[in-house]
Parts: sequence; C-alpha cells; structure tokens
Amino acid sequence: MTAHPAQPAQPAQPAQQQATAHKLTDRLAITLWDFSWYTQAGPGEPFADLDRAFAEAVDRGFNTVRVCAMPFLLFSGRVEDADSLQVRGLGDEFGQRTRWYDVRGGYPLDGRRRLVELFEAAARHDCKVIVSSWEYQQSPSFADTDAWHRALAEVPGPDRAEAVAEALAGLLDFLAERGLAGQVAYVEVHNEVDNCSLVPDDGATGHYARLRRPLERAVTLLRERHPAVPVTYSLGEPWPDELGDLPGQAQIAHFHFYVYGVLGALYEAVGLGHGTEAAPETAAWPTPELAAMLRPDAPAFADYQPDEPWRLAATGIARELFYAHDWVDPDRWDLWLYENYPAHRRSMRETLAAWVDSVAGFARLRGVPAVLGEGVVGYTPLLTRFEEDAVGKDIAEFVVDRCLAAGFWGVVPTSNAAPHHPMWHTDRDWMRRVNARVTAHPRVASER
Repeated sequence: MTAHPAQPAQPAQPAQQQATAHKLTDRLAITLWDFSWYTQAGPGEPFADLDRAFAEAVDRGFNTVRVCAMPFLLFSGRVEDADSLQVRGLGDEFGQRTRWYDVRGGYPLDGRRRLVELFEAAARHDCKVIVSSWEYQQSPSFADTDAWHRALAEVPGPDRAEAVAEALAGLLDFLAERGLAGQVAYVEVHNEVDNCSLVPDDGATGHYARLRRPLERAVTLLRERHPAVPVTYSLGEPWPDELGDLPGQAQIAHFHFYVYGVLGALYEAVGLGHGTEAAPETAAWPTPELAAMLRPDAPAFADYQPDEPWRLAATGIARELFYAHDWVDPDRWDLWLYENYPAHRRSMRETLAAWVDSVAGFARLRGVPAVLGEGVVGYTPLLTRFEEDAVGKDIAEFVVDRCLAAGFWGVVPTSNAAPHHPMWHTDRDWMRRVNARVTAHPRVASER
C-alpha cells in the first residue's frame, strides 16, 4: 500500500474530555502478546509460566504487554460454557509454521483465573497491560467448540462494537474489584477495527467513515463506565487522507504500520493478498513462483485443510496463506526478499515516514498521545528471518526513531518481538538496545 496525502483531521476535543489521556507518564515499550498468552500456555510453551515471560520481557527492556483479554468470552454472558473451554490447534500440522497459529493446545482454559494471573504477574514485574480483543478476528478459532465463534457471529453487525465495549466494562469492573485495574495502560474496543468483522464492511463507505457511529457508542460507553481508564480502538491500516473521518472520542491514536513493500511484491508473486489488497488472479495455484519455494514434503493444496471448516472462518485467514506459510522453504522465501529489496527500499521508508508524520499530526490536532501498536514489515512465515535480520532491523529502527522524534507515547519495535516468536531468544540484545531508546527518550514539550 502506498502513502496517501494527509488532510486536516477534526479539531481537538475539549480539554476536559481529554484529561485522562494527559495523565499518561512513562513511554511504553510494547511487546505484542495478543491471544498467545492463553493459546500457547501449555507445558513447555512460551506462556506456561507468566512470571518467567514477564521477567524475560523486562530483561529485554519492555514495560508493557498488549493482549486479547477475552472480554466477550468472559463477560458478555453470550457464550455457552464459557468457563469450560479447551484450547486446541487448528488440526494436525495445519498452521504449525504460521505465526500466531502454531498452537498445540490440549489443556483447559479457565479464562477469568488466567486473566487474574496475568494482571497479578504484571504488577509483580511493574508492567502495564494494553487491554484489547481479537475475538472478531482469530481468538475463537483455538477453542474446542464453535460456541464462542457462533456467539460472536450472532450479534447484529451494528451492535457488535457496543457489545464488546459492554463486556470490556465488565472486565474492568472485575479487575477493579481485585485491585488490579491500576495495571491497565489503556483499553481498546477491539484490535484493528477497520480490518475485522466487528464493524462489517458495507462495500461503499470509506475505510474509516463506516466506523464512526458504532465506535462512538462503544467508546462513550466505556468512558462513562470507567472514566479513569483511557479508551481507544486500534487501526490496522493507515489512510492519512481519511483520518478526519475517525470518531472523536478516542483518547489515544493507536495505529499499526505494516509497510509490506517488497513483501507485498512477494505476496503478489505467490498469489496471496494482504490487508486490503486482494489476492491477484492466477491461472493456477500454487503459482509457479510459490511452487519453486515449497519444501519437498509439501502436501497437495487440495488435501490441506483444518480439522473443521468453522476454524478457518474463525481465523479470517485464507487457506492459501496457511499453505504457503506452513510449507515454504524459509531460506528461499527470504532470498527472494533480499534479491528484490533494493528496488523497494526508498518507497518503503518514504511510506513509513509519511504514516508516522500523519498520525503524529492527527494526534496533535486531537490532543491525544500516539501509539504504534504493531509493525513494521508485514506477515512473514514463522521460521523466516527477513524482519528479524539486518534489513528488517534497519527498517524497525528507522520507524522507532521516527516515532520517538514525532512524540509517540508508545512503540512496538516489531510485532515479532514476543515470547512466541523465534527472535525472542535470538535477538535479546537488539531488543534491549531499541527499547532503551524508547524508555530513555525525553518527552517533547507538548506532551508535558
């Protein structure tokens, strides 16, 4: 996706409406734990021991984790047997080399107990938690039944954002009763509200305009129920010329920057879509380009399915992407990116710079802090290294430094810097160096 020229955003909200947001203090060095903190929590898995996971995060310079807190499952009252779910994977090898989907499962999920354990561990390690929901994207696909998935789908589209907000308000009540609400950095109505079924796409309205009324009601509900907790929603794709269409009640400008660039060119070559980019038409699939990259033991695509069809629907991810990510040879994937990167380097940096500057300007006009919650290259197979090695790190540091110079309050160095990704163990010192820049960066005058 290319950058779009920025247009003026809406005027800042009245000062009293933004008071909570201006109480924010230390910068957030964010590690993305998403739903994996409860889907990869079995024996020997990355989140089996939450104290260890937090200790490792702090050791790497992080002070904030961002999670799906399962609000709809736990506090909506709409999910049958919500307290007796089992975590499980998508089926046999399906998803096992795809980031975030390499879930084995096989254990019960007591969601409320797990939530308390997360916040108690965060308090012990002096970390904050960004509370969100991935429930209208991926979370229910890892349950042993489709009850969670069906309950979400049964909520009428116009009411979904408010239903999740009501559940989040109940979650905050639950934490407050246990003295744990102080660990909440802020609350998102949902992850990537522009890129999920929380607000169904009507096919006609702009990327952001269709979000206005549902999110206005959702954010207002949460702010009225919990005025001391900053409230927002996260945006999966930046469209700078449409920023003025966003609801004005949010207290934080939370965006994700996935530039793709050369990775987008590879996706097109292998017949995949990403974000709002649809998959290209191909004469056959796998394409010759992908076929040449596959491992020799790759099964036929027609034979590669999850255990149950509803799981695929619950992920929002095409079966073609799972096949490519699970069966590509990581070295061949990365080699293609390195060979083709020079032609994309300049445009990728220019796009990222434009996004940072546009969001920073938007945040200033609205009188709220800006946060980069995910980024920065794009969705790569689990065992590939392009984003984790020299080029990817160079892009990540460019974005981090640009965000800090622009006054962002929180920054994620890369979405892959988390316990359930390989770089957690291979690149500890790099995370320390980058996060030290985040937490040591002086706050600009306009933030004080």
